[in-house]
Amino acid sequence: LLDSLAGYEVVAEAVNGEAAVRETQLAEPDVVLMDIRMPGLDGIEATRRIRAAVPGTAVLVLTMFDDDDTVFGAMRAGAQGYLLKGAEQDEIDRAIRAVVAGEAIFSPGVAQRVLGYFAAPPQAAEPFPELTAREREVLDLVAAGKRNQTIADELFLSPKTVANHISSIFVKLAVADRSAAIVRARQGGLGGS
Repeated sequence: LLDSLAGYEVVAEAVNGEAAVRETQLAEPDVVLMDIRMPGLDGIEATRRIRAAVPGTAVLVLTMFDDDDTVFGAMRAGAQGYLLKGAEQDEIDRAIRAVVAGEAIFSPGVAQRVLGYFAAPPQAAEPFPELTAREREVLDLVAAGKRNQTIADELFLSPKTVANHISSIFVKLAVADRSAAIVRARQGGLGGS
């Protein structure tokens, strides 16, 4: 395929990941077309090693695997492009030229998956990260209007331990009393139970 396209010269070929890394270090090509599943060193690790050893060489993955772990693993390893086998000749030509020019390129199905991943809503951060998980539980129950003895019974703690947690919460949240702690907790989304 590459021999049939104008402007390309195949400078090396490799049958496994170790050979791909070695040949890339020797030939220093503009781009490496990398498969994922190979004997020995797989394409993801080979990509990582190539990008570390020969950072001026772009890596374009050309494989039949399009599962999330493989796609994102290749990207994390430094691949600039990801095409599925079966891509048309002009698509491969365009992809090679794009990654050599410093662009990232993905086959349409892979691009949709990547965009979907980044469009997913971020996971909400835990409210009051300065508190321990147990202190958050106690604060949630305080904000729900529960008294210390009830909190102690629900969490299987002694009333003294609950009081100690509440004192620690006051210090960490910089509040003076239970009312101020309840206001802060409700602003943070706690107390709904």
